[in-house]
Amino acid sequence: MQITTSPQIPVEPSIYELNFTQLSDLLVDLGEPKFRTKQIWQWLYRRFATDFSKMGNLPGELRQKLADSYSLDPSEIVSSQRSNDRQTTKVLFQLPDGQLVETVLMKYEKRRTLCISTQAGCAMGCVFCATGQMGFFRNLTSAEIVAQVIYFARLLADDDEHVTNIVMMGMGEPLHNYENCIAAVDKLTDNDGFNLGARKITISTVGLIPAIRRYADEQRQTPLAVSLHAATDEERSKLIPINKKWPIADLMDACRYYINKTGRRLTFEWALIQNENDTIEQAQALGKLIQGMLCHVNLIPLNPTSGFNGGPSGRTRVEAFQQELANYGVSSTVRVRRGIDIQAGCGQLRDRHLKIS
Repeated sequence: MQITTSPQIPVEPSIYELNFTQLSDLLVDLGEPKFRTKQIWQWLYRRFATDFSKMGNLPGELRQKLADSYSLDPSEIVSSQRSNDRQTTKVLFQLPDGQLVETVLMKYEKRRTLCISTQAGCAMGCVFCATGQMGFFRNLTSAEIVAQVIYFARLLADDDEHVTNIVMMGMGEPLHNYENCIAAVDKLTDNDGFNLGARKITISTVGLIPAIRRYADEQRQTPLAVSLHAATDEERSKLIPINKKWPIADLMDACRYYINKTGRRLTFEWALIQNENDTIEQAQALGKLIQGMLCHVNLIPLNPTSGFNGGPSGRTRVEAFQQELANYGVSSTVRVRRGIDIQAGCGQLRDRHLKIS
């Protein structure tokens, strides 16, 4: 199902751009007591307010001042789809400058996982990714990142459910938008607000080495996932152009640095492409590359895109690849594919919307 609306995108800055300290400073400037900060913070991150006028424990004058200066939603829905099994919902948001970004909710037995976007487009150019095929437009603000989560939190709350996990694996390269992504994580993990455990948020990267090292030095609790997809430079450079700048040996050094610095297990993402990177030779190369490392491999049969000819690996090849990794003592999981009937891979709903609009 597709729903289309005429966006009425606010011109005021989003209040979600403010962190707790900035919100407190604002209220002091307005002559308000500091305890108002926590009240507003919880209206934003626990009650998911849709209108400043509904913040009932605030003075009417303050509510009006906030409404005059800030918006609650920095984006509008232009399209929405739900899979036939009702377990996957994908929303296309339009931002104030007209850029389009996607967010996906995936329902599992005990989890409600959001796959959120961090950029409009992507500069990494991974050939099998719909977002990589469209190029880069701009970074999302921390408010635009957070707003994706708040929208689905409202939606889930209607069914007495809540967001349990977040993966920054939608449109864009999170570590290419480092400051805004970290600012969003800090807001979403704040104990007085959304209060999602830091280990419930995973940040994905194709391998921006300086950012990986910075992330390790900051001792962040949010897990890191590296999109590897090939274990030799020849193969990886064909799929992921950034590998030409930071080849696998350098990337592995950064990964080991992260593990040694944080003591945390690293996840490697591997999109299995039929007859491309699902061979026994690639499995052996991967096994040798990461054998003995504190890591886990997520095997994901490719979600096909119109701009790439490759297709997903079949069950037999997936099982053979996984078994070969086990021979090297490397743990792996085959990810359950969600939303294939609605093309839930990042960037695909945007492309479809632009073609029909």
